[in-house]
Amino acid sequence: MLHAAAITGLAVVATGGIVWAAYWLHVWRVARRSPLTLDRAMTVLVFGRKLVHDEPEADFQARLARALALVRHGQSDTLLLLGGHGGGRLSEAAAGAAWLHQRGLPAGTRVVLEQASIDSLENLRHARALLQEEGPLRAGLPPVALVTSRYHLARCRMLARRLGFDRCYPVGAEDRLSWNVRLWKRLAAESGYVMWIDLGWRWARLIGHERMVTRLS
Repeated sequence: MLHAAAITGLAVVATGGIVWAAYWLHVWRVARRSPLTLDRAMTVLVFGRKLVHDEPEADFQARLARALALVRHGQSDTLLLLGGHGGGRLSEAAAGAAWLHQRGLPAGTRVVLEQASIDSLENLRHARALLQEEGPLRAGLPPVALVTSRYHLARCRMLARRLGFDRCYPVGAEDRLSWNVRLWKRLAAESGYVMWIDLGWRWARLIGHERMVTRLS
């Protein structure tokens, strides 16, 4: 992974920061344009976030609330909650399930917990495995909605597509972007993550570094 970081650093220096600005613009556009609803019912993947005293913090609560709204509006009857243990008693997925049930999750909603992951890439790898186990043989992955914080959507969509989720639709947890210092920092950090993963993956493919390709996708 240091190899990918070195390539990313070289790209930023060589372009005078222009490449980073381009990734920032992409992350911002996905964050701003992603909808709040779906045009048809599908499985919803809800990305977890580190808990505070075994409870979902504000960003995670917003993601769960959006998923709950989708279920209540008949746009999903299956939620796949993503997130392992971050040091607390509960996994992120289990804490998310408890939060939803406490707020009146409609009866009949299927809730599947993915509790083995520690980051967004592992979230999606394990989600893919769960969906492949349940689907018909060779049918491919079903369409899924990716529900997470707006600043996080571009990274999740990119990783999902790399992992074979050809039909994945980002849905923003928040109603809209709220411009403040925290959001600027989040967008800057996410731009760095997306750039590092994307440029590292492209370079690895170019030089035929299969191990690096696998780690970044």
